[in-house]
Amino acid sequence: MKAVKVKIGVDTIDGFFSRARERARRLDRGENVTPQIIISFEDPGDMLRVLSAQRLRLLRLAKEKPMAVSELASGLKRDTRAVSRDVDMLEQFGLLQSRYETNPGHGRKRIIQSSARRFQLEAAI
Repeated sequence: MKAVKVKIGVDTIDGFFSRARERARRLDRGENVTPQIIISFEDPGDMLRVLSAQRLRLLRLAKEKPMAVSELASGLKRDTRAVSRDVDMLEQFGLLQSRYETNPGHGRKRIIQSSARRFQLEAAI
């Protein structure tokens, strides 16, 4: 698991461009810039829809160690298909990563791991 900071919050387009300009200035000056992933939503409601209580539980479990989707579903006491859909969504936002491993005698299995050790959620209403 990478030591990348993931910040999830609510921000505007102006805030995005302001952060990008400041980061570019720091790079131009030759300063070290800590790698990070920032996921911004314009509406706090959208953030809450993506980061539902079930998906937050999934993120917590995936941070413990890489696991197969079936193991995650079992640990969460949820349907494997529902967990797989949630993994797909969280992977689109860069919060989870998946890879495939050979599962002898059964084809391949999808292994899920967290993109970061720590997630920071911010919202102002």
